[in-house]
Amino acid sequence: MLNENIKAIRKSKGLSQEELAIKLNVVRQTISKWEQGLSVPDSDMLISISEVLETPVSTLLGETIAEVTPDDLNAISEKLEVINLQLAQKKATRQKVLHWCFISLCAAVVIIFALLTVLNSFYLGWDYSKPETAVIGVGLHSFEWLFVRVAPLALIGGIVGAFMTRKKG
Repeated sequence: MLNENIKAIRKSKGLSQEELAIKLNVVRQTISKWEQGLSVPDSDMLISISEVLETPVSTLLGETIAEVTPDDLNAISEKLEVINLQLAQKKATRQKVLHWCFISLCAAVVIIFALLTVLNSFYLGWDYSKPETAVIGVGLHSFEWLFVRVAPLALIGGIVGAFMTRKKG
């Protein structure tokens, strides 16, 4: 809701993301992330946004409160904390999924390499006089040739990716 309100009010004021970013001393990508709901401004920035857009913070948060009281500021802070927590959980989930994708890539490379080693290019002994057999044999040979050249890079990339996305702490 906050993201939609920032975008709608910014547009109603005739400001581009770049213009709003300049007025707030942030980069345009920050405004874009707020409007896409990928991040939220902290409480100080939220106040700055409300001043630049000449809109109460409560309106940015989707409420219609006539007067801001200390209790309202606490409520706003609590809402921002909840939003930040949700974004942190989303990020952690994405990181965990990506981490397991890298681990799966490493496992797949090792399994395929082991399988190719055990099978030892079995297709080389085939009778290639039939076109179907020849096509399948060439396909298997091409896969093996390409895999042997790409697998080390994929394995290194998977290991680095798994290391970079591991949970720290």
